[in-house]
Amino acid sequence: MHRFFKMTSETRITEAMKTVLARVETASAKRKQELPKLPTRLVAVSKTKPVSTIIEAYQLSQRNFGENYVQELVEKSRHEEIETNCPDIRWHFIGHLQTNKVKKLFETQNLYMVETVDSEKIAAELNKHWNPTEGKKLKIFVQVNTSQENSKNGIATSDCCKVVGFILKECPNLEFAGLMTIGSIDHDLSKGPNPDFQSLLRCREDVCEKLSLPIESVELSMGMSSDFEHAIEVGSTDVRVGSNIFGARQYSEQRGRQKYILRLGFVQHQPGIDLIHNHQLLLLLTN
Repeated sequence: MHRFFKMTSETRITEAMKTVLARVETASAKRKQELPKLPTRLVAVSKTKPVSTIIEAYQLSQRNFGENYVQELVEKSRHEEIETNCPDIRWHFIGHLQTNKVKKLFETQNLYMVETVDSEKIAAELNKHWNPTEGKKLKIFVQVNTSQENSKNGIATSDCCKVVGFILKECPNLEFAGLMTIGSIDHDLSKGPNPDFQSLLRCREDVCEKLSLPIESVELSMGMSSDFEHAIEVGSTDVRVGSNIFGARQYSEQRGRQKYILRLGFVQHQPGIDLIHNHQLLLLLTN
């Protein structure tokens, strides 16, 4: 039974990767001609997913993977099977980052980019602790709260030039790669383009004009599983796709007294908790 579940999971991920890559290619071909000619990067969001699924996606030529939590990212990046089978993996940190977690974040093997710099304070802390190897700077995106929702992190659109200017002037160990937004995830496209994506496009124009940056050097990270095709068509060069590749996340969902969590391939017994092991999914029944 275990072998059957594993084969089914691997087949599903393989087919899902092929489908998502085809959709990325199709959407890229529809991008407006007046937009910068930049390739689209697919970041596979592997939050809560087991190492085996990451390795399978890697073997399908996927190289960029995103994680939301510092501890999980560090553990996965240092996992023996990842280090052995994925030597040139590129890890993106895509969650909210606190200053007291920066040092821990830098324990990540093959950290490629931090996509969620949302203050000068975080930028300064990253710059302070990043140790460039062979002159290699840390790539970062500045996160912008284009939807102005209190539940979302990011700087105000009016602060873009100020924060980017600070990074360019005061953070020599960081490479400003572009701007990122999450935006409203339930926009009805029948009413027109997502206004939050349009807002990020305007932010880029403003930053490039006022800071004398070539527009081709400033990427836009916007679009997730539910809206990545539209995001690419209007100019996104970096999309974060998780559930369309790996399936829905279940670790934090609560149904009555049940919790579902995913582990990195080992079982931890905790007092007061009964563990039922079903393939790589642990069903925790709390007392």
